[in-house]
Order: sequence, then C-alpha cells, then structure tokens
Amino acid sequence: MNKKLVPVIAICLLIAGFFGCKPDHKKNESHTAKGGIYYGGVFRFNEVTGFKSLFPLDIIDIPGDNIALQVYEGLIKLSPKDLTVLPSIAKKWEYNDTTYTWTFHLRKGVKFQDDPCFPDGKGREVTAKDFKWCYDQLCTSSAQNAQFEVTFKNHVAGADEYFQASIDKKPLPEGGVSGVKVVDDSTLQIKMKTHFGGFLNLLSEPGCWVFPKEAVDKYGIEMRVHMVGTGPFMIKDMQEDQAIVLGRNPNYWDYDQYGNQLPYLDAVKFSFVHEKKSELLEFQQGNLEMMYGIPTEIITQILGQINSTDLNNKVDYTLDVKPAMSSYFYGFQTRDNLFKNKLLRQAFNYAIDRDKIVNYTLQGEGIPGTYGIVPPQAFLGYNYKDLKGYSFDPDKARELLAKAGYPNGKGFPEITLQTSSDGGNRNLQVAEVMQKMLKENLDINVKVNAIPLPEHEDAFMRGKVQMFRELWIADYPDPQTFLNLLNGANVPKDTAAMAYTNSFRWSNPKFDSLFSRALVTTNDTLRYKLYAEADQVALEDSPYLCIYYEENYYLSHNYVKGFYGNAMDYLDFTKVYIIPANKRVSNNPNPTPTINP
Repeated sequence: MNKKLVPVIAICLLIAGFFGCKPDHKKNESHTAKGGIYYGGVFRFNEVTGFKSLFPLDIIDIPGDNIALQVYEGLIKLSPKDLTVLPSIAKKWEYNDTTYTWTFHLRKGVKFQDDPCFPDGKGREVTAKDFKWCYDQLCTSSAQNAQFEVTFKNHVAGADEYFQASIDKKPLPEGGVSGVKVVDDSTLQIKMKTHFGGFLNLLSEPGCWVFPKEAVDKYGIEMRVHMVGTGPFMIKDMQEDQAIVLGRNPNYWDYDQYGNQLPYLDAVKFSFVHEKKSELLEFQQGNLEMMYGIPTEIITQILGQINSTDLNNKVDYTLDVKPAMSSYFYGFQTRDNLFKNKLLRQAFNYAIDRDKIVNYTLQGEGIPGTYGIVPPQAFLGYNYKDLKGYSFDPDKARELLAKAGYPNGKGFPEITLQTSSDGGNRNLQVAEVMQKMLKENLDINVKVNAIPLPEHEDAFMRGKVQMFRELWIADYPDPQTFLNLLNGANVPKDTAAMAYTNSFRWSNPKFDSLFSRALVTTNDTLRYKLYAEADQVALEDSPYLCIYYEENYYLSHNYVKGFYGNAMDYLDFTKVYIIPANKRVSNNPNPTPTINP
C-alpha cells in the first residue's frame, strides 16, 4: 500500500517528534471552563494496527472506526459510559409499530466541517436530504462499500432491491431507496420491512454516519483518508501508518450541561506503534494519555505495580477492566473441499485446550471460548450458560478425525492457518500454540502464516484462506451483531465476491430460520432465547473455532478525566479533558494508583 500524505496544517505534536510533544499546560491554565473542567491539551492514543479506510462506508476495522468516530456523526450515538442510545444529529424520534416507520427530527444549525469542497471553504448546514443521499449510497454496491450487510440489508424497505439493481447494473429505482424519505429539511422517515428491535443501535454504525456529497465529488476515492464530517474533531495532519492528528472543530454544535462548547481537548493524536511493549513504555514515560490492552507476557508485572504498597513502586495510572463484547476465533472456509466436512471441523474444536491458551499464553487475560460466538456476560438476559460448547477432549477429537476419513491424521494434507501480524506477538503466539496442539492431538501439520491486517482481511473475505483468525467486536450492543456473521443471507452468490460478514460462507436452514424469527420478535426475552437457540445450532455445525472472549484493559493516567472504557471499546473523546500539571492534586510523578473494577 502506498503511503499518502495529506497536506494540512501541522501542529506542535508532529513538529516535536513522533511522541515527544506534551500538552501545553500553561495554555490550559487560561482555558478554564465552568464545572471544574479544563479546555486544551492533546490526548495521545496509539493503535497497534493500521486501518483500511476512514471513509464511513468502507470502515471494516477497529482503528478506522476509532479514528473516524471522532470526525463523523449519525442520527444517534452511543453513550461511552453504558452504550445506551443518545440523540446526536437527530434530537428526537418516534416509531409507529403499525407501519414499522421511524421518524427522526434533526437539529437545526448542525454544519459540516469547513473544507475546500464547499464554496469559500465554509461548511454548510446538514439537512435530511444529506442523510437520504448517504443512505442511498449505503445501499449501492461498490468496492468502497462494506457496510450494507451489517446495516440496512434485510431491514429497511427497498434497500435490498436498490442494492441488487446496482449489482445487476440496472436502472436504479427512482427516488432512491423507497423506505427512506425526506419529509422536510429537518425530518427524515425510515420504513422497515418488518419490526427489528435493534434498529436504533444499528444506526450507530459507520455506514449510517452522514458525509457531504460535495466531498465525495471532489475527493472520490481519497475520502479513504480525507474526512469531512460534523463531529467534534476534524483532520489536521495525516502521515499514514505514523500519526494522525485530529484538531478541535471550532464550529461544533454541542454543549455540555454547564454551557461549555464541546469538545474540551485541543486535539487527539493517533500514533501507530505496532509493538505493544514499545507502546507500554511510551505510556509509562508519559507520552501517551491512555493505553488499550496490556502485553500478555507482562500482565502480572503491571498488576503487581498497580497493587504495590511500596511507596517507591507506585504508578500514576488507573487500570479499568471491562467484560468485552468481543470474540476471538478461527473461521473455517466451509466451501473449501477439506473444511466442508463438519466432522473435521468438530475434531479441530475438541483438539484445542482453550483453558491452557487463556491461562498460559494470554496470562489470564480473557475468558475461554467454550460457549458460542456471542461473548458471555456481555448481554444481560442472554442465557449463555445453557449452550453446549466444546471442552478439551483429544480422544473425541481423534475419533471424529477418523470418522472424517483421516485416522490418526493419515492422509491429511498440510494446511495453512492464517493470522495477522499486527497487534504485537499475541496473534502469532496463539496461532503457534494451536499449531502445536493440532500436531500433538491430531498428528496433522499446520503452517502458520502471519501477514499485515489489511492483506489478511482481504484474503479471508475473498475465500482464499482455509482457516483464518478473526476478532469480532460488537458493531452495536446486541447479540445480533455476532450472530449476523453466521447468517446465510450474507453468503455472496458469486464465489469470488467479498464476504464482509459471513466469511465462513456457511449456511444452515435451521440457523437462518431461528435468526430470522428473532429479528422480528418484539419481546426481548423471547428474542434472546431464539438467538441462543441459533447460537447452539452453529456450535454443533462448527463453522468456526472460538478461542476466547476478550476483556478490555484500559490504562489511563490519573490526570485524564471524562473517559469511559466500555464493553465495545467505543471511544468517544468529546467530553474527555486533561487536568493541567499545576492543577493536579499532587505534582508527585508517582501518586497512589486506583483500580476500577
């Protein structure tokens, strides 16, 4: 991938070096706000992997989502504290359960960020027509659209027909997607095909954010890195795979409870140091405000420092641990001549000791993946305990391998287990442990191939990989976002087409029936019951091998306020602020740490 430099205004961070510039605390002193809050400062955060795209319709990875979320907005947003739905550009809405129609009332005065794509470079006001245009683009097939399957597909009236017409290169229906209508400049209606209880959560997806047609017309494919949104921050400087600086949007529409205009920060800087140990060192040296995830091999050491009673070993940061809406698994390409055999997939599942991987390889960071694809404890009311998953049983594994036609591994060809090389050593360590377990327990040879994340994603989504690592973090807080990965409706008819969600290319009529019934069920208790039954069907058919469910570990310095870790790693810096050095309770660089449960 060629690195592209977007010429924009440089700010002190990049001039001072990769990590070196620290917030201007003197400047912060004169930027006080009501309510004991401080304006100013730069929040520095690192991503260990790169991104494919920052264009809302083409975001498929966590780093892209984390960065673009600060720039773009949609009708609604999620609370970073508890992931509940909050008003955003839509100030209120109503739902008609007879016609399955949502009516959204937009705020007046919300403007796109200033950008050369507009006359005189001044951003204009957002209207319902902008959302209509964006949603028509969402329902149009293109190489830069990876969001349709996880948003409007099978839900919004007319969306599937519009998308199929674009695939078939037929004339698109007049008026765009029939289920999306502009009532007036500040009123938008969305008609559903039938009831779907998770629709509001779904609107938090990147594919449902708003962006101006003028920007697409001017920048085209360069929208991959040139962001123009309505959010609290806007692009200031970009050096791809090195650093991205987002500056404060001076015309942002939102204010806090005290009447202070948001956001508080001068800027957010995303760096791209790919080694977790290096990232941890930068955090400990005060060059990062927050760190997500701890290198597994030094978790014990970090926890020891945080819990230490030794005055000389105290640290100035807080550890926040949250159960994550995140599952780490290996997928099987079920259309492959080898892995279309269910008995073989089941044998692999019994041959892996998940407890050993979590306790030793991951140093206890995670929950063994012995349930379904939906992470346990993440969704209140989801009865994961009744699911019958896979325990470590090498005898059962060998029995199933023999039934699959490969007694004691005889005649089994060498396969490639593909993982991503990003994210420090964790992905490679897990892959190598699996490689060893499959050899010891099934006597089969596995080759590990670790490649950069964008290449890895492209390969397995195109069906070119027999067995592949995938980490899925909830798109929105509902079990549906995990089970949708197994939805047969998401298997492309064209075997060469990209499978953005169901990369297993697995289809099961019983699963699809249960999943479809759950989608239209209005009672949440019954809906979750149907989801769990569908989860069990997939477990038995084994299109994937779940290794573990993640827990979110956040390290943040005690001078950082207003940040909330959550189960989705949903990062919103709108109300985050930094206490200046001369305003902190103690200037001691090693204050007593706190631990959030």
